[in-house]
Amino acid sequence: MAEDLSMAIAQLKRDEVADAVETRAQKGEDPLLILKECRRGMTIVGDRFQKGEYFLAELMLSAEIFKGAIAILEPYLAESRPSKPLGKVVLATLKGDIHDLGKNIVATLLEAQGFEVHDLGVDVPPSLVVEKVKEVKPEFVGFSALITTVFASMKEAADMLEEAGLRSQFKLMVGGGIANAMVKEYINADFHTTDAMEGVAYCMKSTGGK
Repeated sequence: MAEDLSMAIAQLKRDEVADAVETRAQKGEDPLLILKECRRGMTIVGDRFQKGEYFLAELMLSAEIFKGAIAILEPYLAESRPSKPLGKVVLATLKGDIHDLGKNIVATLLEAQGFEVHDLGVDVPPSLVVEKVKEVKPEFVGFSALITTVFASMKEAADMLEEAGLRSQFKLMVGGGIANAMVKEYINADFHTTDAMEGVAYCMKSTGGK
């Protein structure tokens, strides 16, 4: 059944995905496992896009299908969260980039694990990140990056956080299709990944979770 759900997403079967997610959640299956199966389907979509088998239209449709699955699962995920958050996370796709699918997946997975997530959205000015960090005092700040035009904004935000005396108070993460060791070093981040689950695992490990 897990493979069926993953493949339904990969094959862009919107109604079939929604029905399967709703039915399984109502039967009491672990919503986090259902979510992970949906994410596996998104990974397949991403692989097909990279190979040229899928194009932007298919990528956008898969994102809408995934968001629909999240909306169905949200009430069930909320019931399974611990009453006290494991930690606070500020996420943003900074100015120069408007892609948010990866960031949205990370946000959902983190919330499902019990983190309090503050998602600032896309095309976010660095100053807004600084303001939010001052406000919520997070343990983690995550920058999402899919295109190189966002590098300058990420660097500016990191520098502003340093100048404000905030940088030592949290772990800085960078994720997305172009996240690599060079980008990590460029903005002096603590962690980088191209995989949403690795980002969640890093936060869990850093807070003592499993």
